[in-house]
Amino acid sequence: MKILITTTSRLPAEKYGGTERVIWCLAKELSELGHQVVFLAAPDSDCSFADVISYTEHDDLRRLIPEDVDVVHFNSDVPDDIQFPYVVTQHGNCPKDSILDRQTIFVSSNHAKRYGSTTYVHNGLDWKNDSLDKCKRSDFHFLGKAAWRRKNVKGAISTTMRLDKAKLNVLGGSRLNFSMGFRFTMNPRVKFHGMVNDKYKYAVMQRSKGLVFPVRWNEPFGLALIESLYCGCPVFGTPYGALPEIVPNEVGFLSNKSDELSEALKNAASWSSISCREYAVEQFNAKKMAYEYLKYYEKAINGSFLNEISPKATDDPNAILPWFH
Repeated sequence: MKILITTTSRLPAEKYGGTERVIWCLAKELSELGHQVVFLAAPDSDCSFADVISYTEHDDLRRLIPEDVDVVHFNSDVPDDIQFPYVVTQHGNCPKDSILDRQTIFVSSNHAKRYGSTTYVHNGLDWKNDSLDKCKRSDFHFLGKAAWRRKNVKGAISTTMRLDKAKLNVLGGSRLNFSMGFRFTMNPRVKFHGMVNDKYKYAVMQRSKGLVFPVRWNEPFGLALIESLYCGCPVFGTPYGALPEIVPNEVGFLSNKSDELSEALKNAASWSSISCREYAVEQFNAKKMAYEYLKYYEKAINGSFLNEISPKATDDPNAILPWFH
């Protein structure tokens, strides 16, 4: 099968690039399974296992698709009058009442359900076979865009600070965040690392007692969850969006109450780092993701719709969900 995968970003992602890392791992796995993969990506992209066609927002994407492509996998808007079989992954949340393409694939069951769909594929990553770092786990961590109120870094900090002498490493945010206020960023027990690459990020997480992730929106999937689990960290978050689906009791604790999460943090060592790692590797790997996408590719090639009706957003992605201090 010849598969064209589109992205508006440059590949490979240099730092976090969540969506870009997922489609990179997908393409690599598809290639290893014997399929021919072509990327349609931003200028200066480079890939050793797939051909790359460069394009910008000013190009007519339809004119760049090779004639012998079997299926196109969009990761952004689908152009009108597309003449090829295609699917489109919806990675984020859309404004309420948005109508999506019938070939849309969501990234979790909860994500799909909120659009009246049952079509989804869990994200997966290309995990390495290295062993867990056996050094002492001393601090906690937060991973995400700290400037987003819905990610609730303020709640992560206040929850962790309830524990005597506990420290929190914030990965993915800026120390000088005017929207949050300096009182949340100058605590000596909180360290902001900013945007970091995988090597740096994993070095911090393998020394962490757990991920503190009290998001206040319906998380579509949450790569931070599976990356933290892979590093042996249990997840302490809110029961919103895909979190109950991704984080069973065996690998974490969910509550929208700060005091309950703090109590769970005190017992972080009761969750097995090895079990967290094994769960992430078994359930959210690139091979499993690739096989699921191949099923939908085949349906599209056979002329089938992936959704009986057009998916429609039923909730407001900007709504701030309850958080009890």
